[in-house]
Amino acid sequence: MSNSETSSTQEDSFISHLVELRDRLLRSLIAVAVMLGILCLYPGPGEIYDILAAPLTNALPEGTKMVAIGVITPFMVPLKVTAMVAFVLALPFILYQVWAFIAPGLYAHEKRLGIPLIVSSSLLFMMGMAFCYFFVFGQVFHFITSFAPKSITPAPDIEAYLSFVMTMFLAFGLAFEVPVALVVLVKMGVVTVEKLKEWRSYFIVGAFVVAAVVTPPDVVSQLALAIPMCLLYEVGILAARLVSKPVPKENAAVDPEQSAKTDSGMDAQMDAAEADFRNLSGK
Repeated sequence: MSNSETSSTQEDSFISHLVELRDRLLRSLIAVAVMLGILCLYPGPGEIYDILAAPLTNALPEGTKMVAIGVITPFMVPLKVTAMVAFVLALPFILYQVWAFIAPGLYAHEKRLGIPLIVSSSLLFMMGMAFCYFFVFGQVFHFITSFAPKSITPAPDIEAYLSFVMTMFLAFGLAFEVPVALVVLVKMGVVTVEKLKEWRSYFIVGAFVVAAVVTPPDVVSQLALAIPMCLLYEVGILAARLVSKPVPKENAAVDPEQSAKTDSGMDAQMDAAEADFRNLSGK
């Protein structure tokens, strides 16, 4: 095959990959749009935002409501919340599209992890968001409002609240992906289970540093993020041990006497080969 034909084949392959990437992105966008349309019809953006704001409104003083400073904020913020929920509901389909795009370049044993990784990633991300909503928000908002002076009436802006909620959801969702990340790293051969055990103390310190950066400056939310990350790290080590390749039996336990005999035999063979080489050189 000539160079021009090789170049043409590579160009066609590259274009076909771009076309496939475009198609899968369009499918993902259509899935999000369908979920968004369904949520806009029922229960509606307003109802969805009220559900999202419930942890904060329950912690505010009686009769206090959130405020909207911008002109179009009462319309845009509930719509953004609805779009976020639509994306989360369509996340398994989106992850499947990503997997289907990269799967042809993987080995057979790597492809077998595809569906389990998609399911576990989606479930863990949603579990992180649910943990943040049902446990962390209530504790954090009650803790913050308890420190507010009596001369101040809290009236949070709905756009600032949305930004805070999305940051917290993303932080907890990604934090709950720790087991999946460890399994992928071990399966790809980047690290070993033994290395993960050695790095346990460093991860604990890093988890508390990350929690201090991404969460509000209160002890409750920081502990609520750091402690689950440490526990999920241990879960990830257990899961990585299950998917890691076992050590072959012939290499797992080697008899010292047999090893010594093998080494001595190899030394004798090397000495004999060296003596033959010298005899040939002498001739």
